[in-house]
Amino acid sequence: MEAANDKIVPSIVVYVTVPNKDAGKKLAESIVKEKLAACVNRVPGMYRVSVSLAGGDSEELLIIKTRKSLLDALTEHVKANHEYEVAEVIALPITGGSLPYLEWLKNSTRD
Repeated sequence: MEAANDKIVPSIVVYVTVPNKDAGKKLAESIVKEKLAACVNRVPGMYRVSVSLAGGDSEELLIIKTRKSLLDALTEHVKANHEYEVAEVIALPITGGSLPYLEWLKNSTRD
């Protein structure tokens, strides 16, 4: 008998920081419109300290849920539409969760 988890497409959560809420809204909307992710949560009020520690800027964190197979396309989309020279794109595996949610994630993204 096939396990329920065997039917789920490998999925990931991707973190991307953006410089402000306008950039976050624009990037999040483009990611979902292109079906590169099922959804994007925007977390305001992040604080970034630069490498030089000379200060920081208020940022937003995008929490993106998508298929593992879309990571390269998502990364390229972020790089092409991001204001930073080096955009943060960090992917973490989803190792479990609500099977109906994970099925929705699969059905809400491109193959």
